[in-house]
Amino acid sequence: MNKKKSKYGNISISHHAIATIAYQSALESYGVVGLANESFSRGISRFFSKDQQSGVVINYEKGVLVIDLFVIVEYGTRISSVAKSAANSVKFNVEKFIGVPVNEVNVHVRGLRVSDTD
Repeated sequence: MNKKKSKYGNISISHHAIATIAYQSALESYGVVGLANESFSRGISRFFSKDQQSGVVINYEKGVLVIDLFVIVEYGTRISSVAKSAANSVKFNVEKFIGVPVNEVNVHVRGLRVSDTD
């Protein structure tokens, strides 16, 4: 994916590494209760492949990193606040841990879930 040269050699960062950080950051964001597959066909293909994080799509072209998140939001929360919080958290953590600037984080709300109130 992204290759950097240092005095010690080349450093390559995989899409999977970025997706893992984005996935965890999104799950820890206020109001996000889960991540969903982008589409039914992607869900089926990812069921058989353990390589990619569900609900996160990484696009890296010409030095521009774009992350798409497909989230499930807790019912009763303000969707715009949840989306903004998740986008900011993902952008901050990916840039902090990977060192690659994130151009965009697009948040797609795929559903709402009512919390268990036992």
